Amino acid sequence: MEDLWRSATGQDPRPEDYSGIEFWSNPERSGWLTKQGDYIKTWRRRWFVLKQGKLLWFKDPSSASSRSAVPRGVVNVANCLTVKGAEDVLHRPSAFELSTPHNTMFFLADSDKEKEDWINSIGRAIVQHSRSLADNEVVDYDNNRNAARDGDVDGNKNDATR
Repeated sequence: MEDLWRSATGQDPRPEDYSGIEFWSNPERSGWLTKQGDYIKTWRRRWFVLKQGKLLWFKDPSSASSRSAVPRGVVNVANCLTVKGAEDVLHRPSAFELSTPHNTMFFLADSDKEKEDWINSIGRAIVQHSRSLADNEVVDYDNNRNAARDGDVDGNKNDATR
């Protein structure tokens, strides 16, 4: 029944969401977490794998152990805004949340230490994989200051040969 619901609501991850990710080999972090469902707010225990900027989940570890495995869900951590404790929101121990611009997912770890380890690992991955400033977006303040001094607001020196 759950597989039918996932297919009907488009929750199945697309292969391009996880292609090229060797999640079965040397993940940055893996382990059990309990995740709240997106639509039906039940709690399900799932095997999670963090690898190459993706948080993937499977029914159990054996479901994640081969190249042909298909995750039940994938989150690109580069699209995540925050990961933080959520005991005060859920009123449950070892709870944390992962927020994207579109939704917030809630998780329960088996212990506070596991919760902190997941928050730290996901937080590191968010920083490593989030969109950083491209070279052309970096403001060269020295060049702009010199250009303004020379009377050219575009950063080009006034040149009589133009």
